[in-house]
Amino acid sequence: MVDGAKKPYVVAVAIQVIYTGLFVVSKAAFDSGINTYVFIFYRLTAATALLLPLALISSCRRRSTTTATPEPTMSCRLVFKLFLYALLGNTFTLNVYNGSLKQTSATVGSAATNSMPVATFLLALLLRMEAVKVRSRSGLGKLVGVALCVAGVLVIAFYAGPSIRPLAHHPIFAHKPHSVSNSAWIRGTFLLLLACATWSLWIVLQVPLLKEYPNKLMATAMQCMFGALQSFVVAVVVERDFAKWKLGLDIGLLAILYSAFLGTGALMYLQAWCAEMKGPVFVAMWSPLALVFTIVCSSFFLGEVVHLGSILGGILLVGGLYSVLWGKSKEKENKITPVVPEERQSPGEGTAVHEKHEQDELTSHV
Repeated sequence: MVDGAKKPYVVAVAIQVIYTGLFVVSKAAFDSGINTYVFIFYRLTAATALLLPLALISSCRRRSTTTATPEPTMSCRLVFKLFLYALLGNTFTLNVYNGSLKQTSATVGSAATNSMPVATFLLALLLRMEAVKVRSRSGLGKLVGVALCVAGVLVIAFYAGPSIRPLAHHPIFAHKPHSVSNSAWIRGTFLLLLACATWSLWIVLQVPLLKEYPNKLMATAMQCMFGALQSFVVAVVVERDFAKWKLGLDIGLLAILYSAFLGTGALMYLQAWCAEMKGPVFVAMWSPLALVFTIVCSSFFLGEVVHLGSILGGILLVGGLYSVLWGKSKEKENKITPVVPEERQSPGEGTAVHEKHEQDELTSHV
């Protein structure tokens, strides 16, 4: 049995192991020939099959409990908003990310995710949910993080450097090697960054959404369902030969099941639990482990050639991640929250503090 004090650390490492598996099996599936758009449709369909029944059961239990707060109503406006958020966070982001992953490598895909807190911070800054005091240490930390992130992306895109031999001569997920042109590699790198930026925007937009509709499980399940429907339309337009939609007992099926049940269901629960125990910054600070694990696993399982430029760029992205997280931690330390007696606190004050806390959690979450 794991000690209770050590359990968040074990869970944080487990989260990064699951992410590593997600990068590796997805890349293996794409290299085996599965269409990325079809893959996303199957992934979101399987995730919907997992989450929607759980959300419905949870809602029924809430209604049967007399002491529970009333279930929020699902208005037409809210349904349309969930549809648009699914289009941004699921359909567009996942299709762009996976298409770019096919053009680059699992290592680059893992490294790119370290830019998400930086992208989230920039988007929150544009939406006036964040502020930067240039003369303060916290503000300088955030700006340095942005600069390191940009430098890391440029290094990955434009500098390959010496290559490192694969760890295994006969990798488990062996595939026919295919060459990627420099232009495709550069395009794929920047599209990965675009996907991380749109995912970060989706995270920021969840703040007002969850205030309007606090049922997180149902909101997630609905967005997965809408994303599956949208991805079906995209996949039909791109791949009209339905013979290529067939799944066999191969790495493609394994990747779909893994990404749906572990990459969606387990990760959502573990990250929420870990963030509740230690805070979202604690979850984010462990994400560089996934980069290290992915470098080793992609070389061993995929026979992937890792270039020095990808490693150096990943280190710069990790530096940008920690710099932004350090700036946010210093900013929280410098904040002085006045203690207001409960009987003298106005009704809006507690809500404002709670809303600001939610914004801080989501804008610092990976």
